[in-house]
Amino acid sequence: MDTTALKERVEKALAHFLLDQRALLAGIDPALETISDTIERFVLRGGKRLRPAFAYWGYRGAGGPDTEEVVAAVAALEFVQASALIHDDVMDASDTRRGEPAVHRRFEVMHSTSGWRGDPKSFGAGAAILLGDLCLTWSDELLQRSGVEASALQRARQVFDLMRTEVIAGQYLDVHAQATEDTSLHRASTVARYKSAKYTVERPLLLGAALADAPAEVRVAYSGFGLPLGEAFQLRDDVLGVFGDPSQTGKPAGDDLREGKRTYLIASAFGAADDETAARLRAGLGNPRLDAAGVKDLRAIIVDTGALARTEERIAHLTTASLQALRTVELADGTREMLTNLAEAATRRSL
Repeated sequence: MDTTALKERVEKALAHFLLDQRALLAGIDPALETISDTIERFVLRGGKRLRPAFAYWGYRGAGGPDTEEVVAAVAALEFVQASALIHDDVMDASDTRRGEPAVHRRFEVMHSTSGWRGDPKSFGAGAAILLGDLCLTWSDELLQRSGVEASALQRARQVFDLMRTEVIAGQYLDVHAQATEDTSLHRASTVARYKSAKYTVERPLLLGAALADAPAEVRVAYSGFGLPLGEAFQLRDDVLGVFGDPSQTGKPAGDDLREGKRTYLIASAFGAADDETAARLRAGLGNPRLDAAGVKDLRAIIVDTGALARTEERIAHLTTASLQALRTVELADGTREMLTNLAEAATRRSL
């Protein structure tokens, strides 16, 4: 089965679950129809389904048979992703996501055009926080209702619960780094690891391994493969957040600079900058009114300090280390090739 076929099966499982949830919300109050519409649009339109793919092939690599119940279980990861993105956009005051208005902006506009009382921005932020919370709740519910055997579910829950705690911890460390202006490589790496790296690759792989009751050597190899690959994935995301094409990233050019993200890319630039250059970088970073000329200047600093080149080198190093770890263990037929293809797609963003 190729990546496209698995993606379609994951989306079918998500759509079936969301149909049930729509009926549940409609039975509470008609006003909740907007909640259903928004979550369905956010979850079903867009997204590479990368995390379910790693979980599924981690399961198959450990000898697990293909079942629709397992596909439904790994699809639950998409609700964790949706929750993280919705909350992240609120915290960063982002205007767009995947080329469309961010969830909090949608509700802000709805409030304004409806002529409701109160502050539209507060309403939008409050609604988005609740939708993010609901997605996190639904991730648990979809996993629980997937139909996998109780023993497999019990094993998987240990990984699933730890992963969700790590994501929230990483998100807090991200906003903490912005508030404290921590530009150290250590903090940037820690944020990348817990906010994205672990729950993008390592934990999904281990979730699949748990569902298949994989032996210890497979789980060790998955961690050795998944953690560096997840960090490389996040570093690529950081590069795209500064230098990416908005038509591909779905966000305005230089948005990460306006949001003041203290990424590995930025920490590397600060580490190599002289006092004058560091002052220019510090002045522009986190300025929500940073114009095109300001973005261009900060990009030039990142390039001139060698930060972009060093980040690309680290992506290559991490990817190589990841693939080497994958070769240390025997996996079921075809799985190594699928995971290698996913690794290349994750670091090149070709999915």
